[in-house]
Amino acid sequence: MARIVPTYELYGEKTGGKPDFWLHCETIPSRSSLHHWEIRPHRHDSFFQILYIDSGSGEAMFSSVWHPIEPQSVITVPPSLDHGFRFSRDIGGFVITVLSSHLKAFPGDRSRLGEWMASPHLTKLDMDDEDGRYVAACLQRLGHEFAQQRAGRNDLLESYLTSALLITARLSSEKQEDQGAADENERRMELLHGLIQRHFKSHEPAAFYAKALGISPTHLNRIVRATTGHGAHELITRKLLDEAKRELVFTFGSVQAIAFRLGFSDPAYFSRFFLKQAGQTPRAWRVAERAKLGV
Repeated sequence: MARIVPTYELYGEKTGGKPDFWLHCETIPSRSSLHHWEIRPHRHDSFFQILYIDSGSGEAMFSSVWHPIEPQSVITVPPSLDHGFRFSRDIGGFVITVLSSHLKAFPGDRSRLGEWMASPHLTKLDMDDEDGRYVAACLQRLGHEFAQQRAGRNDLLESYLTSALLITARLSSEKQEDQGAADENERRMELLHGLIQRHFKSHEPAAFYAKALGISPTHLNRIVRATTGHGAHELITRKLLDEAKRELVFTFGSVQAIAFRLGFSDPAYFSRFFLKQAGQTPRAWRVAERAKLGV
């Protein structure tokens, strides 16, 4: 008879509970000590997890295979993967549970970060290296910030999370493969993401970004499609839509005010844009998403 692996949001809490909004953080001892320092095999369908091991040791299980855990390590666990842990009683650190839909890249998409996030990783941090120390500091600050209720909390949490995840992915990749010269298309994609971040509220067309990168619109479209599976116009539109969704959930501004902040001169056009892309009006989407999150 096949063993049934339970699905949790937080370990021991069945799906249907409500972790703290889009991100939850707790110390590893706070939950593992309640279960005799063993987290039995389980999975999270909608959540990505990051464990920062500050001290102590143990083992991590991914798909029935056990791996040793060392101090000063980062463990990343993608959604829907069977995993479990055994910890020593002197274990120290944090476990961070994040809604997958909130991450900058989705585990399994065609970006390098998405591909890296689709598999579990144990990344040893070199504390003599500046990047290793920075990752540890980011995750420690995230844990302390989560425990507070101060102004700017969500923005700081997202900043610490993004920095730690991107640098950990880089460190992990450097350990796994010899890093030669960066792929030209990947460098262009990084530049493109930066340009879109600066100009998406201006609603510039793909040709604008192609010119800024010194390539033709056709070449840009080819690069973007090879990397993401979507065209350049779709990538730009997705950024605008993602920011609209973020504003609708995380702010209390009116739909009209959000439309103006995102560069739409006509709120009615913003509503039509959102309806076409998301399948719901901004107001209906906001109500539904906040209900899901218990806000």
